[in-house]
Amino acid sequence: MSFKLGTTNNRAILIQDENYYDVEKLSEGKISSDSVQALESIEELKKLASSLTDFPPSGKLSEIKLGNPVPSSKNSYAVGLNYRGHAEEGGMEIPEVPMVFTKHTSCFVGPKDNVELRSDFVDYEAELVVVIGQGGKDIKVENGWEHVAGMCIGQDISDRPAQFATQPPMFNLGKSFDTFGPMGPYLVSPDSLNNYDCLDLECKLNGKTMQKDNTSDLIFNVPTIISYLSGIVTLKTGDTIWTGTPAGVGATQGIFLKDGDVLITSIEGLGEMENKCIRVSDHPRADYLPDMFKGFMPKEES
Repeated sequence: MSFKLGTTNNRAILIQDENYYDVEKLSEGKISSDSVQALESIEELKKLASSLTDFPPSGKLSEIKLGNPVPSSKNSYAVGLNYRGHAEEGGMEIPEVPMVFTKHTSCFVGPKDNVELRSDFVDYEAELVVVIGQGGKDIKVENGWEHVAGMCIGQDISDRPAQFATQPPMFNLGKSFDTFGPMGPYLVSPDSLNNYDCLDLECKLNGKTMQKDNTSDLIFNVPTIISYLSGIVTLKTGDTIWTGTPAGVGATQGIFLKDGDVLITSIEGLGEMENKCIRVSDHPRADYLPDMFKGFMPKEES
């Protein structure tokens, strides 16, 4: 039974066409208004989603602002260099196992929220994000998809000076500034899609396509990542896994986000996000550009 789960004002909602339904009210309190807790009752949630036509909607989607679909998520894992083209454009070796780092959930924002820039070298990274439903330990690859509650779009915004300020680089902080985790517009259950292993992904900056690929090109696919992670940590309901970004990031082209830029990120079957970039302040290393990116910077006109 398929569903689309979102939030508005931190309340879980189910979405059908142009309408939304408040989960807690519709279930008469049997399912939590917290979206992560609602996923712990995923079978009941699916049953509720299958009967939405029996109830009047809570309102129109056009009347609300969608928030981050899992605002109370406790753990967030991300995979670096998981598209061959992205590894090659940065001159990196293709990893033999998933290159995993953590992205602090405090950076999560919604699909229409602003991204706050704190240096002149902030980058975009469009990604497929999967959210764990049934948690587990030592999950077999062939069972990986059974543990996915839903998928959504993510932007793994990355401050390159903070990311590469030390050697080895510290990915977690450089990718976890406040507002650096736009997600949404809602979670889509895998059974809503004809082929959840093969989804077109695109990122546009001010209307120009910067990244375009398909999730079938992931070096480590979703079940493999889930199996690998669960061999180390126990995955919990609501955990997010950012599966990696394809080629076309700004740093390898000398293009960085600036005040007023607009990012539009879309994934086939999952919808679209639009995030405006706002330059708000400088962080302590804001003027530092890693040597690895200096060769890509455009030359100043004489």
